[in-house]
Amino acid sequence: MGNSLTYKILAAHSAEKPVVGQEITLDVDQSFIHDLSGSMAGLSFMAMGIEKVKPPLSVAYMDHNLLQNGFENSDDHRFIFGICQNYGLLYFKPGSGICHQNHIERFAKPGETLVASDSHTQTSGALGMLAIGAGGQDVAVTMATGKYTVVCPDVINIRLEGQLRPWVTAKDIGLEILRRGGVRGGYGKVFEFTGDGVSSLSVYERATIANMGTEAGATSSVFPTDERTRQFLRMHGREKDFSLLVPDDDATYSETWDIDLSSLEPLVACPHSPGNVKRVSELAGLKVDQVIVGSCTNSSYNDLMITASILSGSSVNARVDMSISPGSRRVLEVLVNNNALSDMISAGARILELGCGPCAGNGQSPASGAISLRTMNRNFRGRCGTDDAEVYLVSPETAAVSALRGVLTDPRELGEPMKFDEPEQFPLAESCIVWPDPALRGMEPVRGPNIKELKLNEPIADAMIGKVLIKLGDNVSTDDISPSGAKVFALRSNVEAIAEYVFEKVYPGFPDKCREFGGGFIVGGKNYGQGSSREHAALAPMALGVKAVFAQSFARIHWSNLINWGVVPITITSAQYDLLQEDMDVEVTDVWNSLTAGGNFVVKIGSEVINCDNRLSERERAILLEGGLLQFTRKQI
Repeated sequence: MGNSLTYKILAAHSAEKPVVGQEITLDVDQSFIHDLSGSMAGLSFMAMGIEKVKPPLSVAYMDHNLLQNGFENSDDHRFIFGICQNYGLLYFKPGSGICHQNHIERFAKPGETLVASDSHTQTSGALGMLAIGAGGQDVAVTMATGKYTVVCPDVINIRLEGQLRPWVTAKDIGLEILRRGGVRGGYGKVFEFTGDGVSSLSVYERATIANMGTEAGATSSVFPTDERTRQFLRMHGREKDFSLLVPDDDATYSETWDIDLSSLEPLVACPHSPGNVKRVSELAGLKVDQVIVGSCTNSSYNDLMITASILSGSSVNARVDMSISPGSRRVLEVLVNNNALSDMISAGARILELGCGPCAGNGQSPASGAISLRTMNRNFRGRCGTDDAEVYLVSPETAAVSALRGVLTDPRELGEPMKFDEPEQFPLAESCIVWPDPALRGMEPVRGPNIKELKLNEPIADAMIGKVLIKLGDNVSTDDISPSGAKVFALRSNVEAIAEYVFEKVYPGFPDKCREFGGGFIVGGKNYGQGSSREHAALAPMALGVKAVFAQSFARIHWSNLINWGVVPITITSAQYDLLQEDMDVEVTDVWNSLTAGGNFVVKIGSEVINCDNRLSERERAILLEGGLLQFTRKQI
């Protein structure tokens, strides 16, 4: 039996044989952080006493926290700049573009491994990379050691056959995958794409599909390489990085999903989940208040050229507020030179700064009760900054025609699609990059007043006693736990301050309750911690005294983040979920034995005793015994 492309890359980067369900430690070729994770990752890295980052390439992108309505974000950028100069990372200035867009254009390389502190890292799988998102502390340890440990995934073969019909897009392929599998369909798995339909897709289109794999819970998404890959690298001056990578002819997979591209039609993810997918034709005529084209999912040259082509010579509907954000400076320069930017501006669209912006809740919040069409990857309730707004996820084609007509419109109504050529060569746009200067090695990164000392957990107690502080349902997102948006994001370097916003939208007063009872426990349903990789959704509850989280299942990155910050994730059955109620007194006994020997967790609820599954690996149990990943790693080093 042959190997999948995923397993070829795993085997080439580890001394261990890949075995599904068992941890494997990988040699990491590339890593990156950004300004939401960078300050905490930098503090963690500094605490390990390492002189220089170990991966051959490490980058810091300033792309999320660009709204500078106080000193906090600028101070974070200055601090991360000092980390880069002192420890050998490349620094992308604010306004350089979105990390994933820049990374596929400049650095993603077939056959290599990438670990980065963003859940959509797998976007780089479009170029045949094994790219995995992780929490900030995981990436700090990766930068210090050059290693990353992950549970070896199953591989699902998504076989793409045929070609897309006019006005059906890569975004619709991503939404079709979510329609079939939901937001947990990729949990513990890598999506590997094969079939003759792959060759019909550009690398930018493949990047959109790989990016959306995150919303299905996949560990990563991987495309083979071919002449389209070579062409993309040539356009970005990197043809030397090309290598042909394909799975073996007799490769085996855990599952195969067949998608006939010619059978697809424009799709839309309805509020409030990327998995709530319907056909655009079903909802056509829905009144629209706002349209945004951009984000790491759909801000490429191709995406914005088709948007400009649709808008050219027309005007955005008078009732619609339309915004557009290019994904990188290279893309923006081409749009300026070929007048596509002028077409969008003349149509009445607002051009935003190059960055994550509205996708991360930083600006462009809709009006109360508004309907917003966005080309982004997430539409969780309130993530846009307006709690009662309804966000629909669509392709740039659907977004642009809907902006003109003021209602959700099937782009197939436009008739024959517009055509445009890709540039032979993208501009270098190097002015946005700062390379490490040997003369600045040893400089102390400047800490502003909002950058506080790293807060670590204490070694775990043998008995954890407290109340159930909150009980939640299924698919709780990291946005629900630690909200997105400019106000909260500015506090990412100040754990005590950001902890005041834990569960702000779903349970106002949660921090006060934690202080009243000296901490305690959280209970969740299935897929607890989905969405963003933000480790503050684990770190801030830890700072409030949360000792453990009981849930029926956990999202992959959040599971790791809880462990990294010394909070115990405990898996429960549906019956145990029903039993645990808010304000109950709970005691987890003999914790050290459970973590040392790997036995079930023994939980006392009044006079009743239940046994909860211990699904922690030996390594994870050892991390928890030390109080967290940083403490564990320092001891190993």
